[in-house]
Amino acid sequence: MVGFFMAAPKIITMNLLSDIVIAARKRVAPLHSIPLILSVVLSFSFVLSPFWGTVRAGERKLTVAAASDLAFALKEIAQEFERTTGRRVVISFGSTGNLTRQIENGAPFDLFFAANESYINQLREGNFIVPSTQQLYGQGRIVLAVNKREGVKIEKLDGLLDPAVKRVTIANPNHAPYGTAAKEALISAGVWEGVKQKLVYGENIRQTLQFIQTGDAPVGIVALSVANTDSIAYTAIDGSLHNPINQTVAVIRRSQLQEEALSFIELVKSPGGQQIMRRYGFLLPGEF
Repeated sequence: MVGFFMAAPKIITMNLLSDIVIAARKRVAPLHSIPLILSVVLSFSFVLSPFWGTVRAGERKLTVAAASDLAFALKEIAQEFERTTGRRVVISFGSTGNLTRQIENGAPFDLFFAANESYINQLREGNFIVPSTQQLYGQGRIVLAVNKREGVKIEKLDGLLDPAVKRVTIANPNHAPYGTAAKEALISAGVWEGVKQKLVYGENIRQTLQFIQTGDAPVGIVALSVANTDSIAYTAIDGSLHNPINQTVAVIRRSQLQEEALSFIELVKSPGGQQIMRRYGFLLPGEF
């Protein structure tokens, strides 16, 4: 794999403040979590260095919407796509539910990697995707994650009931599939009622991880694909405690780069792409 990756694609995180305000008004998250969410949203949007390869002037960029659990894996795959095709890739990460709403409202994406197939099905029913391009690309897994520096040592979900644990973070289950899976696991483990008042909701799984890293909520449930960082210790959660996180991709119907979008999907499914996905903890089609 020598020389497989070169330049970094341009990455944009699209967590809309208007969505947060609406969420706050509807009280879908504990009230004490709203200022915390807003502060992290403001600090979390970022743009990495643009691709420095030979992109022709004026050439349209391939614009990809992707669930936040793909932030590490898809970045690597996009680097190879840029290297081999010369076409710049712009990836917008966010919660699957929020990205779905943006697509329905006309956001100019070419391709959508969702963290749950139900959202792609919703877009298909609304005639927003090319149905023949819809396909499963992986299955996600969740872990119980703790901040090493906070001295928290919890390896089982019932440990969240400890009165010493004041705040627990999960992604918002109203629009983030990993948050839905976390809630299902907490219910299955019989601890939901005892934990729900401690919850701090992240707008997506990367923001949820950031809450743990900063110590604002020293323990939480996140995607395995983003948990392998120096400041985090994690324990796998039994997959039988929640519905499968079957992740699905499709080309957006209005895209003018449908062939290029299909080529990007093929790269994800290629041996090199699958090696990357597996390295970040995803199960691949045929493995589940």
